[in-house]
This record gives sequence, C-alpha cells and structure tokens, in this order.
Amino acid sequence: MEACHTHPQHVHEHGLHCGHSRLQHQGHVDYFHDGHIHHAHAGHVDDHCFPVDKAHPEACTQGHRCGSHPPAHRHGATCGHPIVPHGEHADFLVAGHLHCPHDGHCDHHGLLAA
Repeated sequence: MEACHTHPQHVHEHGLHCGHSRLQHQGHVDYFHDGHIHHAHAGHVDDHCFPVDKAHPEACTQGHRCGSHPPAHRHGATCGHPIVPHGEHADFLVAGHLHCPHDGHCDHHGLLAA
C-alpha cells in the first residue's frame, strides 16, 4: 500500500465502531470510506491506494467465479461492497479479494492480506 495524498478537511474520526470496513496490514489499520482508503495518523488522514503489482494485477481474469455473491450481482456505489482504489481504477472488496467489474464479469485483482 502506498500513501497517495493527505485527505483535506477530514472531520470524521475513524475507529473500531465508526461503521466503516477496516483492514489491518503493514502495522496499521486503514478504513474504507466513500471510495477512499483512509489511514489516520499524526493528526491527519492519508488517502491510500493499492498499487498494481504482482500480488494485485489489473489483468482480465474472465474465468474467475466468486461464490461470495450471486452471478447477477452488479458492483456499484450502493452495492454494499467497499470501493478500493487500485492503481488508476477502482475495485470492490469481496470476501477478502479485489473484484473489478469488466465486460460482463468480475476480474480477480488479488487478495487483501493482513
């Protein structure tokens, strides 16, 4: 995970009971919040994103079949899955891995491991 930018004027306080999905990894906790990954520290909030790398590719994986949602499920802003910035696009967190809607199917863009 790389720090992308300091999130300006972030007034929400992230914590265990704030209502946002969280991911603990690399010695800290990030929160999935309105299409961003937030990391609060040192009096401010950073926007993080997952880089495109060997563990988190952006290639098409048309054969991926996820049993964590019905085949007819469509990812979007209100689908119930956290939005995860990944490289130059956005994926959705589903059962511990990144889903990317693409050409009528979901691509598997890697696991999110602690």
